[in-house]
Amino acid sequence: MQELSYKKLFELRRATLEDRIGKFYNESKDEKTTIKYLVALQIRDELSMEDFSFVLSELVRHIFLKTKSTRALRRYYYLFLDYFTAKEWKHLTSRLFTVKRFVAEKLTKLMDLIEEARPEAFAVP
Repeated sequence: MQELSYKKLFELRRATLEDRIGKFYNESKDEKTTIKYLVALQIRDELSMEDFSFVLSELVRHIFLKTKSTRALRRYYYLFLDYFTAKEWKHLTSRLFTVKRFVAEKLTKLMDLIEEARPEAFAVP
């Protein structure tokens, strides 16, 4: 199955898009592209009079709760808050942002701040 163009994402009817995106994911298992399509449909929902809210909600839930944590999932997960219960959201957040990754990101930011304040702190003599 070939990828959908963004033009088609803003022109096709909801039922057609649900079929095509569902088929695309089932054949390719490409979570990153599928999530990008779903984000585009959320934008379309906000910009148009048509109802695109909660499109493919079961697929969204499957991708976020059952597949491997990726950078794309961590990047876009907050856009899908309404698809989950409070308990699921807490589980999803802890699943996507493990403590090890969280600490590593905070240390990197801290090192950058220190380097900005005192560039000589990490200079090689």
